[in-house]
Amino acid sequence: MGLTKSEIFTDKQNQIAQLAKAFGHPARVAILEYLFKTNSCVCGDLVNEIGLAQPTISQHLKELKQLGLIKGTIEGTSVCYCIDTNNWSQMKQLLSEFLDQDMEDASNCC
Repeated sequence: MGLTKSEIFTDKQNQIAQLAKAFGHPARVAILEYLFKTNSCVCGDLVNEIGLAQPTISQHLKELKQLGLIKGTIEGTSVCYCIDTNNWSQMKQLLSEFLDQDMEDASNCC
């Protein structure tokens, strides 16, 4: 498989592709759903809730944090995670604009 060549695409196209990675694994979807349901959590809670090993959960949390969809704060020896509401709103707007595109005349399509 070749390189992505992301530099030949627009910033918006690259951003949409990066954000779509958040939904590319059911564990990340489950983590996001759990964070919305609880409004914050400790990583250990996710292990019990989702049923994956701690290192696997940590890797998914790291990816979600790098994408900016969640943020974490250190409380003693644990890290509490929650949805980054500003970035979540921006992601929703960007994906809505992309997903709301429609062809004006689909009858001419092959």
